[in-house]
Amino acid sequence: MDEEIREDGRDDAEKESAVLAHHRDDRVLDTGALRALAHPMRVRIYDILSQYGPQTASSLAERLGESTGSTSYHLRALAKHDLIEEVEGRGNARERWWQRPVGGVSFANPDAMKSPAGRAATQLVMNEFFHLRQEQLMRFIHGGLMAEDPEWQESSMISTAHARLTPAQSAELSHKIMAVIDEAVEKHRNQTGDDVRPVTIRADVFPLPELGEES
Repeated sequence: MDEEIREDGRDDAEKESAVLAHHRDDRVLDTGALRALAHPMRVRIYDILSQYGPQTASSLAERLGESTGSTSYHLRALAKHDLIEEVEGRGNARERWWQRPVGGVSFANPDAMKSPAGRAATQLVMNEFFHLRQEQLMRFIHGGLMAEDPEWQESSMISTAHARLTPAQSAELSHKIMAVIDEAVEKHRNQTGDDVRPVTIRADVFPLPELGEES
């Protein structure tokens, strides 16, 4: 039994180390990039490129109900800070394809949070990003959940749970969840096929306020 426990502990440590190594090169957005992204339309464009892959100014304009001139302007602003990049070998001078570079991105930059401009940009980006995620979730709950094919209904998951943890235990849980997500993303990032669709994966682990401290 003791040997089994030691083996499990070593496995957990190895998994945690692998997760940390996998995200070591994640880009932490500086104040300039955060300010460039801090616009509701740009967050939406960035999100579409993340979830649905390469798009043109025209395809984005059609999806967002905007003019091509407007989406082109926002694409250039995002590209200026390397938040997006042009797809090599695709498109032409009149129709350029844009994509989000592969790799993790973090909005949490301690240096950016030291300035009012950095804090304001971070807050706007975070608010808009999670507003979009919540909007997608509620749309699925109110319409898509029962409209989807049975296979998609059965394979989808909306779940919440609560536990009492220490900071170390919370970190351990977060690393385990990220390991599972990372494995799926790496394995299926470019998968194609008749049954393949973009799937959003959301995981939240954060401490709740003590009773009476809610604002």
